Formats: sequence, structure tokens, C-alpha cells
Amino acid sequence: MAVALAVFGLLAQPRESAAAASAEIRRTSFGVPHILASDEQGLGYGIGYAYAQDNLCLLANEVLTVNGERSRYFGGQGKTVEQRNNLDSDLFFTWLNTPTAVSAFLQAQPVEVRNLLEGYASGFNRALGERRAQGLPAECGAGEWVRRLTSLDLVKLTRRLLAEGGAGQFVEALVGASPPKLAAQHQAADFRLALERQALFAMQRGSNAVAVGSERSSNGRGLLLANPHFPWMGGMRFYQMQLTIPGRLNVMGAALPGLPLINIGFNQHLAWTHTVDTSKHFTLYRLQLDPKDATRYLLDGKSLPLARQSLRVTVKGEDGSLREVERQVYTSEFGPVVQWPGKLDWDNRYAYSLRDANLDNSRVLQQWYRINRADSLDALRGSVAELQGIPWVNTLAVDAGGRSLYLNQSVVPYLDQQTLAQCSDPAASTKLVVLDGSRSTCQWQSDPQAAQAGIVPARLLPSLERRDFVQNSNDPARMSNPAQPLLGFSPLVSRDDQPLSMRGRFALQRLQGRGKLGVAELQGMVFDDEVYLASLLLPELLDWCRGGGADVAQLCQGLKAWNGKADVDAGVGLLYFEHIAEAMAEHPQSWRVAYDPADPEHTPRGLAVEQAAVRKLLHQVALAAQDQVNQAGISADSRWGQIQQAADGTPVPGGPQELGVYNAMYSVPVGQGKRLVVSGTSYLQIVSFTEQGPQAQGLLAFSQSSEAASAHHADQTHAFAAKQLAPLAFTEAQIKADPQYRRSVISERDKAAQVSSAD
Repeated sequence: MAVALAVFGLLAQPRESAAAASAEIRRTSFGVPHILASDEQGLGYGIGYAYAQDNLCLLANEVLTVNGERSRYFGGQGKTVEQRNNLDSDLFFTWLNTPTAVSAFLQAQPVEVRNLLEGYASGFNRALGERRAQGLPAECGAGEWVRRLTSLDLVKLTRRLLAEGGAGQFVEALVGASPPKLAAQHQAADFRLALERQALFAMQRGSNAVAVGSERSSNGRGLLLANPHFPWMGGMRFYQMQLTIPGRLNVMGAALPGLPLINIGFNQHLAWTHTVDTSKHFTLYRLQLDPKDATRYLLDGKSLPLARQSLRVTVKGEDGSLREVERQVYTSEFGPVVQWPGKLDWDNRYAYSLRDANLDNSRVLQQWYRINRADSLDALRGSVAELQGIPWVNTLAVDAGGRSLYLNQSVVPYLDQQTLAQCSDPAASTKLVVLDGSRSTCQWQSDPQAAQAGIVPARLLPSLERRDFVQNSNDPARMSNPAQPLLGFSPLVSRDDQPLSMRGRFALQRLQGRGKLGVAELQGMVFDDEVYLASLLLPELLDWCRGGGADVAQLCQGLKAWNGKADVDAGVGLLYFEHIAEAMAEHPQSWRVAYDPADPEHTPRGLAVEQAAVRKLLHQVALAAQDQVNQAGISADSRWGQIQQAADGTPVPGGPQELGVYNAMYSVPVGQGKRLVVSGTSYLQIVSFTEQGPQAQGLLAFSQSSEAASAHHADQTHAFAAKQLAPLAFTEAQIKADPQYRRSVISERDKAAQVSSAD
């Protein structure tokens, strides 16, 4: 332990470079930074500095979270951005980001990535010093929790990102697990909230992507739509920028907080994006407990003790005093014990351990940096196959020559079909893979060609290259292109029997045929705000309305007047339809044509209003929908843009993804007749390759800065509401021709940035 702590302390100190880091930051319209440096140290320095100019308090807050220190400053009962109890969050991140794990991750990075991280921390610290002297933004409060960063803080942010697809969904279940004879560490209500948050994970982190090849693109070259649906606040909020090291790197796109590279973007040769996949990135193991002791489990007939780890968190009381809270985490050789009363119970017979494949993924930053520098589609695909660092998303890409590519190649546990059949718990929910933890033969398998022990090798994961198109809207790999279905993979990777999402069906409807596709067609997929599900249900609903009765006249009038869209001008019919669709989804027998696995593009469809039972159910649902709209204080002449808004009151188009709205938005009630957008279309990018290189346009829907006083707090949000994509300046000529162009040069040798409006 002493050695580990010594290494941790050493790594926490910024590396002394032979030359001082420096960077040139050019800002264009909407405050987008174009960062130019001679090496990774300087590039990271510029990124951290620019990011802190726009989002200093956001990043400082997220660093506080991943260090498990929220309770020290805000109390244990306060809430994180995700509305999680501070104490639970702190305990979880104390468990996740141990000194040993964090230092091992940093040591595993190639020198270029370490230089990026060190430069980023140094650049952030420079901006912090400048902004503290000027007066910290209001979002920092009193600022006592805002501090200088090290590269280790950025590693902790990265490890949080990795855990998002697995252990991060079990926070309360992990820190609250306790043996049956001990008092429960949590009340059951906490776990109900945890289950709700797990259900919201995919909803708040979905995405759409379309990669069009030479056979279908209007100019015979590559064309890409990137439409990730990510949170509008917190640690998953994208940031737009361009990164350049002359002769080695020139890439533009969006990155998550604390990451010194581009997650979704384009360079001179190719463009790529990601969508959250349906693959399993963790499994549960049902432990058979020793009848004599519920803190021991049986493995191959041998009784083994659960390891115990003490977690300590400092908590601020209501009187301002500090005290330490201690909890125990129990771990088998499969992973930590998790407990959800009524779902994953720890009793005298069984307990459940969680194994998350991404907790051993130290390759994620290197993976994205390799993609950033890829000079061909083959280079991108080769890097993913070699490193296998993509955590929990699909990858779609195009190149300038018109090749389109779909990869479902993320970090997935490896179990062949025979082992999975022999080891799965038949009583478990299909949403959770539960394996027999009493036999070592049920451990994840290792393949010598896999980049990490226990994960599926790249050759056994879905990959599809085509010249027409590939697409994904958070569906399994099967229907990426219906002309060439991807079938026969492990159910942990991609299931063949799942219905397509309504967004996926909408996309295929728009993409099928032989017509050419250009920027306008891809932009229309998002900005048309079509409610695809309405095309399947609304005709029957209006037929039913003709004999529905006077007590549902309000709803029927709203449906009749509705334009079938989720744009800012949509009427209350959208709300009525949303309530009806949500309720009817619980009754699949109401479809006129049921789901047919052989025809996922067109089934299910229609509403069986000719059936008396369906008409009765529909009447009950309609009455409830009317009541809900009335109780929300929404008048009959209200428009969607008056209801769904950004934090500054900007009307926001788009709607629930369950309705097949490609421009998916997730908004929550914030008072009478209002909904606040918390997630949805985030970084929107359309890239078309031409003879002159990439031509890109896009928007960051929530704008660059999270600070209300910034000029770039809502400017792109206004453009998004008006459905006006902006050209993305990529070449030197485009950057310098931008009407908002301004330039600054920063160096570790200087005390202040040198600023000029032009070269």
C-alpha cells in the first residue's frame, strides 16, 4: 500500500517539460476554439485553457464528483447533476477511483496521451488563476470547492465515462449492499429511484447516425450525419473544438468534459460518429452462499470469503461540522456485491456480484486519439480491431472515397453460446445477464486475439462496409442495412429477435430506395421533427374519435388539429398523443398487426380499434390523457415551443424518442405547463466530402458555455430552435475569414495571454 500511495503521489505532480507548453487559440462564430500547437503537451494546454474559459465551474464540479468529495462541501443529502444522493455518489467514486486503479490507468497510457492530459490540467489551472483574479463565475458559488487539477483528475473523469455503461448504473446497489444479518445500509425507496435512473440511461444517451456511401450520396463521395442524444448538462455535455498539430493532426468535432481529444468528428480523410449500442458490457453472477456464513460463497464446492473494503467519506453536517461516514463494500472474485431488494436480494442463500468489462479498459483515450489521426477508413477500423478501446457505443464512419462503415465493436464479455446456455440463470430478467457464480467454468472466456482478457475478440463482432448506406438508432446490429442483415452473433453482442426502435424504422423509411441523398435530406431527417409513430396510429385514432363520445372531445379536437410533428409550432395534440402512446405501449395486443421478427421494418403497426376491448381501453387512456394535460396547466391553444424549453426559455423542437422522433429530446416538468430539456440532440454534425475536402455544418444545441453570463451560453441554442445549421470552419482560410475571428497565444512562460483580433 505504501508503494501504491508513493506512486500515486508521484503521478499527481505535473511533469516538468523540457520546453514550456504553448498554444494558439483562434475563436470563430459561436466561440468555437481552433487550437493549434506544435506537440501534444501544447495542444492539451490549449484545450484545457479554452475549456475553462467556457465551462470552468462545470468541470470543477465534475472533478469534485469523481473524487468523491461532494458531501464534504454540499452535505450528504445534496444532489449531483444526475439527481443522485451526494453520499451515495461519493462512496461509489471512492470505490471506483482508488489510488491504485487511477495510477495504473495513467501508467498504461502512451506518452502522447499522458502529455495531452498533463497539458490539459496545466491549461485549466492557468485559466483558473486568471478567472479567480477576475472573480469566479456565479456557477462556482463561493468557490471553496474549486481547485487546481492534475492529470489524475482527468483519469478519474475518464474512468467515470467507462463505468457509465455498467457499474455506474448500480451506484446505490453497490454502496448499499449488506449481509442479511446486518442493518440495511439504504431504504428501499433509494433503490426504486436507482431503477428509474437505470431505465433512463439509454433514453438520455441515445443517438442517431447515418453514413452514406458513393452509390447513394448526391456527389458520389462520403456523407455523414452525427446526431448524438446526450445530456445538456454535467459530465456528459459535449464541447465543440478543432485540434491541430501541423503535419500530424487536424481534427474537428466534439468532446466530453476533461477529454483532450475528439469523440465525434471529422478530419481531412474521414468522418465518424457513435451511437449507444445494445450490447451487454457487464454480467451479474449469482453467488451460492455458504449455509454457515452469508459472507462466504461456494466456488467449485470450496467456501471462499467475500473480501471487504472500507470506504470513508467526509460529510458536512447542517451545522457546518465535518464527520466521517464509513461503509463496507463486499467483493467476490467476480466483482463487487450489488443488492436491489426484490430484484437482486442478498439473503442466506444467494448474493449477486457485478463484473463490468470496461473497468479494465485502459485503452479508451488511446483509441479515440488513433481515430482522430486516422487517414483512411481502414486505419480507423484497424485501430478499433487492435485496441478494442470503444467502451459502449457503435461506430459509423465514411471516407472521402465514398465507403461507409458500421462497427458494433465495443467492450463485451466473452461467453460462447454453449457456456452462456449452461451458465445463465433461467429465472433472470432478459435485461440482465445473470450467470452461475458457483462454477469457475462460468467465468468469462479469454481469446488470445482479444485486446483484453475476458472480452469478445474483434473478429467475432459485427462489422459492415457498404457503398450505399449504413445507419443506427440504438438498435441491435441486424438492420444496419436491410440488404445485408448482420445475424448470428452472441446475444451479449446483438440480439436478432428485438423489434426495431421507432427511430430506426423512421430512418430506414427515409433511406430506402434509389434516390440520391445530400445534406438537405439528412438535415431534414432531424429538422422535420416528424413523429413517426403518428403515421402508424393516428389514422385509427381519428377514426375512433368520430364515435369516441363527448367526454373525449377535447382530446379528439387536439389530435385533429395537430400537425403530426414535434416542432415548436405543434399543438397540444402532441401531448395527447404522447400520453396515449405511452399507455398503449403497455398493451401490445392493441396493435392491429403484431411484431413479426421476419419483418422488423414494418411491424408492429396499426391500432385495432375494431376490437371492443381496444376501444374501451382507448377511452380510458384518452380520459386520463385529458386529465394529465389539464392538471399540467396547459391550455388548448398552447404550442410545443411554449412548453418545452431550454434553461434560458428558448423554445426547443424535438420530442420523445419512443414516438419515433428522430430529433429526440428528453424534457422534465419544471412547473405549470413547462418542461426543461435535460437531454437530447446535442452535437449535430453533417459532413460531406468534396473535391476541396470536407464541407461540414452543425451546431452544439445547448451552446458552448454553461455559464449564464457568457455570450456563448445560448447563441447556438437560438440557432438550433430556428433550425439553422452553421458552417464549420475547418481550413485556415475558413477560420481566418470568419467574421468573429479572434486569436490568442498562451505559453507557460507568459503570465497573460497575448490577444489580437486578427493575425
